[in-house]
Amino acid sequence: MAYDYNNPLIVQGDRTLLLDVHNPLAGECRDALIPFAELEKSPEHMHTYRLSSLSLWNAASAGFSYKDAIEVLHKYSKFEIPQSVEVWIEETASRFGMIRMVSYEGYDDKDAQPDSSETENSEEQKPQPKHEYLRLEVMSDILFTQLEANSALRKYMWPCPEKNSFALFLTDRGTVKQKLMELDLPVKDEVPLIDGEPLEINLKKVTGADAPLNIRDYQYEAAQAIVGDRKPGTGFGTIVLPCGAGKTIVGMTIMSMLKTNTLIVTTNITAVHQWIDELCDKTDVPRDMIGEYTGEKKTIKPITVATYQILTWRPDKVEPYPHFSLFRQKGWGLIIYDEVHLLPAPVFRVVAELQAVRRVGLTATLVREDGCQGHVFCLVGPKRYDVPWKQLEQSGWIAKAQCIEVRLDLDESKELEYAVAEQRAKHRIACENPVKLEVVQTLVDKFSSDRILVIGQYLDQLVEISKMLKVPIITGKTPTAERDQIYSDFKAGKIRVLVVSKVANFAVDLPDASMAIQVSGTFGSRQEEAQRLGRVLRKKERMARFFTLITRNTVEEDFGSNRQKFLAEQGYDYRIIKYNNPSSFDEMQEAIGEK
Repeated sequence: MAYDYNNPLIVQGDRTLLLDVHNPLAGECRDALIPFAELEKSPEHMHTYRLSSLSLWNAASAGFSYKDAIEVLHKYSKFEIPQSVEVWIEETASRFGMIRMVSYEGYDDKDAQPDSSETENSEEQKPQPKHEYLRLEVMSDILFTQLEANSALRKYMWPCPEKNSFALFLTDRGTVKQKLMELDLPVKDEVPLIDGEPLEINLKKVTGADAPLNIRDYQYEAAQAIVGDRKPGTGFGTIVLPCGAGKTIVGMTIMSMLKTNTLIVTTNITAVHQWIDELCDKTDVPRDMIGEYTGEKKTIKPITVATYQILTWRPDKVEPYPHFSLFRQKGWGLIIYDEVHLLPAPVFRVVAELQAVRRVGLTATLVREDGCQGHVFCLVGPKRYDVPWKQLEQSGWIAKAQCIEVRLDLDESKELEYAVAEQRAKHRIACENPVKLEVVQTLVDKFSSDRILVIGQYLDQLVEISKMLKVPIITGKTPTAERDQIYSDFKAGKIRVLVVSKVANFAVDLPDASMAIQVSGTFGSRQEEAQRLGRVLRKKERMARFFTLITRNTVEEDFGSNRQKFLAEQGYDYRIIKYNNPSSFDEMQEAIGEK
């Protein structure tokens, strides 16, 4: 096959794809890659995509075949495609559909149960009524034999009369999918989902502020990608959209399409209140139909908003989770997992049980430092919709942003302490470098027209900055009522500068924040870096700015590089300013167009 050297794509043997963004066909090629390849890096000139098992199975779940993927590569590749890559794509993508999970009505086997000698907890494996069995269909004799011999799987499923089939309890639906995913074997789940109790939910045409409510094209497309045609295989999945792109609107749009009792789980009480405010502002659901389930209030209504924290609370490590019962109440027809990349490990067990309920995960990034993206895929659902950050920025849906790293010397009084400290202590000493206070004060003074968030990890440092600037501070210990009032004052313009701990990393809606100053972070968390930039990405006319203060020649430089990796991969360029004294920013202001 002849290849065109004028094409924009290079396919490499390690399954990475290099896209020349200056090529006239780059945009067309990017759109063709999105269904089956993951964007890894997007710096100025050459974007890197990667083919992975998950990306191909995500594509297959949306009806995109391996032949479609290979055809795209042939169409846009500059050079010959390595034969090993084509074979790998075919073999990997073809695994999706080799194992199907279907209903098993009328199954009658009095002795049907997992191997009791293999069962960890016999109380969890009681025989169940006929209608609570499922069947696993295996499309290969060899694969069936392989699964039958697996001792870990015998705890949950057993051979049944149909050829190459296993029976399992309905309550083990998610667990079996999870165990098979660990074996690199995806399950095509075709078991119908329950509708849940009906609830009339409609989006308003005009919000409470008399502003028209216009659902953006990508928000509607994301919602439709989850709902689908409501046939088996639809109704569950993950939506990936940048911070500030309106994931809450997507969630409410899905609710208006399904019109059923809905449980929303999010990160903290502030996020709970914001969801409730948004529901009251943008839907016709009365306030008394919306419940709050948190450490402060526990009301269950047709729409209930809860925190992960309350659901994972228990008296001690050996006791059960008393609030997990919330998942089984009110006949939920939809569960929304906000910031699904933070889904706590204990909740995975409950999510594994709730496979009959329509569910959606909302996130800005599926990066998980614990590597559990596969659990999100099989328990919440595959990625159904994704839009690159820069694409929405170019369309004007999120703010344009500049990322600026300020490098400064370690204060002389800390040099000896740093030199003899253990590695973990070195990180904290570098993060709490006293010189950073001077830099924060200088930035706040020089950018006097910006609404500024000062974000950090260490409370002592943040309290000191709050006192220095004479501005409010929000930490995990701030009472909810006081926290909500401070956020409200910031939104109203009564407060120009606000100091926040990591409680503000997630699901905090501060649309007028135009600048963030990051003074310290959680070691090398890419996820945290993305979320903190997200605090200033809500659509606005002015340029958003994200400053990160780094102590040079310390471990903070290494951690900082890893933290910035995700944003660099999304196409954000970090400018570096070497700080020596306040006058250092005169040159910086000129460089970023402030003078």
